[in-house]
Amino acid sequence: VQLQAFGGGLVQAGGSLRLSCAASGRTFSRYGVGWFRQAPGKGQNFVAAIDWSGGLTYYADDVKGRFTISRDNAKSTVYLEMNRLKPEDTAVYYCAATRGPTTMLRSDYKFWGQGTLVTVSS
Repeated sequence: VQLQAFGGGLVQAGGSLRLSCAASGRTFSRYGVGWFRQAPGKGQNFVAAIDWSGGLTYYADDVKGRFTISRDNAKSTVYLEMNRLKPEDTAVYYCAATRGPTTMLRSDYKFWGQGTLVTVSS
């Protein structure tokens, strides 16, 4: 499966953005999908994940209650709705897919899209 993330941009603190991760391939519905982010000068960290059915979701503590992950398998797309954005949310956001169990571990995801930059101004 090939992934393409888009929807990043510049937003003021307190604002919202919706990222999309569009996938190619007819078996997308069999993949769990995660979002990870990498802030300037820092490592790549887990943000959120959703299992193949959309029935299970996972969130990092620092985005819980502000971000919502969802998917539309008919459109082969996973979304990350980001609300009440903070300057510390500034990062390049990556989506990734796994045929295995959906986890919060970067190493469990085999397929990665290019990143999309989110910049939150104070």
